[in-house]
Amino acid sequence: MIRLSRRNGDLLVANLEVIAYLERTPDTLVVLTNGDKFLVRESVEEVIQKAVEYRRQIAAGPVERVTSEP
Repeated sequence: MIRLSRRNGDLLVANLEVIAYLERTPDTLVVLTNGDKFLVRESVEEVIQKAVEYRRQIAAGPVERVTSEP
């Protein structure tokens, strides 16, 4: 899931699995697989970068915690 900002500044967390496509209209329009649409402040390129970074984090797997043992 990626964090985006609605046009009014409200936080929106989007599930990448349901994003069908992005459109520059000139704002960034996010269209979901169910047909819902919303505008975000981020550019198309920023949304793509956030999606790529999220996928990289998922592919890297869980982060191991280092704990000190007595």
